[in-house]
Amino acid sequence: MSDEFSIDRRRMVLGALVGAGGALILNAAMWPAAVQAQGAKMHIGVIGSGHIGGTIGGLWVKNGHKVLFSSRHPEELKDLVAGLGERAQAGTVEQAIAFGDALLMAVPYKALPQVGQDYAAALKGKIVLDACNSTIARDGAELTDEVNKDGIGETSQKYLPGTRLVRAFNSMSYKIFANEANRPDPKLAIPIAGNDAKAVQVAAGLVRDAGFEPVIVGNLADASRFQMGRPGFGQNVTAAELRQKLNLAP
Repeated sequence: MSDEFSIDRRRMVLGALVGAGGALILNAAMWPAAVQAQGAKMHIGVIGSGHIGGTIGGLWVKNGHKVLFSSRHPEELKDLVAGLGERAQAGTVEQAIAFGDALLMAVPYKALPQVGQDYAAALKGKIVLDACNSTIARDGAELTDEVNKDGIGETSQKYLPGTRLVRAFNSMSYKIFANEANRPDPKLAIPIAGNDAKAVQVAAGLVRDAGFEPVIVGNLADASRFQMGRPGFGQNVTAAELRQKLNLAP
C-alpha cells in the first residue's frame, strides 16, 4: 500500500507506538491491531463479493474503510462499487489479498481448498475473517462431513494454512445483516472465534465498524458452537442474550 492514505495512516500509528526513548514497539503482526486501536481506517480485501461479502464490505465502506471487492469476474462488480463511492473498488482475488490489511472470505465452502492452494504464499500471515458455511447440497457430502466431524473453524484453518483465521459473519443471512446493522443499542450480536488474540482483536473492531456487537466465543475449536445446526447459529439476539445461550461469562 503506497497511496497517500496509507502513508498518513502509518505515520499516525507509528508515532503513537514509538516510546519515549525512540524505540519502535511495532512489528508486522501487530500492525492491523495497532490501526484498530488508534481508530484509523483500514484497507480490507473481500474475497467473494456476493450477498455476504457485498453487504458486510458495503457496511465497512460506509464506516470509512477502503474496500477492494473481488471475484473471478471483477467486471461484474461494477454496479456494486459504483453505488458505494470512491472508497470502494473492484479487482481480482490476488489484488484483494495484496490490498487488504485484513480480508473477508465469503466464498462457497467448496471453493476454500482451491483458494488456499492457489494463493497460499500471498495469504500467509494475513488476518482472514471467515464467513463461509458448508452445506451438502452445494459443497458435497465429503466436505460437509469433514466440517461436522472436525469443526468448521479448524477445517477452514486446514484449508487456509498460515492465515490468522477468525470465524465471523457466518451465523446469519445477509438480509439480517443489512436490516440490523447500526440499529440503536443494544446492537445485534455477532459471534467470533479465533486462535490468534491480535487477529480476534482486529475482527472485533471490524464487527463494531459494521454496526454490530462482537461476542468472542473462544478459539477456532469453539467456532463449532455457532456453525450451521449448532446453538449459536441463526441467533438474532443481543450480546447479553447470546452469551446466555452459549453459557459464556457476561
